[in-house]
Amino acid sequence: MSIRAPRIEFAVGAFLLLALASLLVLALASTNGRWGLGSDTYPLTARFSTIGALRPNAPVKIGGVAIGHVDKIDVDPVKFDTVVTLAVNKRYDKLPADTAASILTSGLLGESYINLAPGGDPDSLKPGDEIYLTQSAVDLIQLVGKYMFSGGGAKPADNAGQAAEPSADVPDYLKGDAAPTDETKTK
Repeated sequence: MSIRAPRIEFAVGAFLLLALASLLVLALASTNGRWGLGSDTYPLTARFSTIGALRPNAPVKIGGVAIGHVDKIDVDPVKFDTVVTLAVNKRYDKLPADTAASILTSGLLGESYINLAPGGDPDSLKPGDEIYLTQSAVDLIQLVGKYMFSGGGAKPADNAGQAAEPSADVPDYLKGDAAPTDETKTK
């Protein structure tokens, strides 16, 4: 027992150190590298009528590259718009004043994020400024429901009362006339 005991203790100790290191990596990954010490971001706001599945800490991207995150989401008590506060990395402090913000989804059912499309205005957005050009989230379920229950491929409303002219290629008994008789078959 004198030889095996140190080996087992070493193995248990190594396992515990590995488990603690794994927990530390998991904790770092869950904070996305943000510790709350100091601020290397600046705030911008944007108003949307619908935000869909957008959540705090969702990425803010330009051309698919993350440049910040959604800091908080509030409702304006006067206009009842959704006000989204963005925390943008200070490296990107020269965003043009006519930058547009839209809520997009990664893939068909992926996470929602804010996409910024910089404009050409020589003036830059200042910390705390509002992005006025916004596009709300598209609700995929609502679009599918509208298409399914509105008669997706139906004729337009102006033709609703008109009957379609039967084609010359269609036999008489399929044009809505009586079923074929022996007389019509022999002609």
